[in-house]
Amino acid sequence: MIKEIAQTIVDLIFDWGYLGIFLLMAIESSFVPFPSEIVLIPAGYLASEGDMSISMIMLSSLAGSMLGALTNYYLAFTLGRKILQKYGKYFFIKESVLDKMDTFFAKHGHISTFIGRLIPGVRQLISVPAGLARMNILVFSTYTALGASIWALILVMLGYFIGENQELIDAYLRQITIAIVIVLFLFASLYAYYHKRKV
Repeated sequence: MIKEIAQTIVDLIFDWGYLGIFLLMAIESSFVPFPSEIVLIPAGYLASEGDMSISMIMLSSLAGSMLGALTNYYLAFTLGRKILQKYGKYFFIKESVLDKMDTFFAKHGHISTFIGRLIPGVRQLISVPAGLARMNILVFSTYTALGASIWALILVMLGYFIGENQELIDAYLRQITIAIVIVLFLFASLYAYYHKRKV
């Protein structure tokens, strides 16, 4: 089943090229729970075969991620919390998820936009509390672009060097995710410590 989905994505990317990556990453970064792994790892594999350019994959991925993230941001910014609480479930945003996002954003501040982009299950929706908090759009865009680029590069490189070996991809992706979470926890702790001392 997973192999069939992955092959379909590879075929779609091959047929649509960079436009396909852009559109799929825009979907991934919006309200639709669509994993970026099944877009960027096959794209990295195609790059290893000489069928695509890594720089163009990264550019298409970043553009799509920013479109999806900014869509979430502006919807939250304009509609507000009450509307999202009422209708969010129709866009895969349950109130419990919204509460978790609020807590995460409140705990880590603006830097959470960067941190959240690197955490599975959080990165798609971290734009929502940023929009609700009316975070500065330039700061939001900078942190989002940085986090999205790092995550995309990791996935593309996995596809480039490991190719179609699904078992190795799963193992490395799990290890990389754990390592990222640990590093981000240390980074957030240092950031919080420095911020407290500054205050």
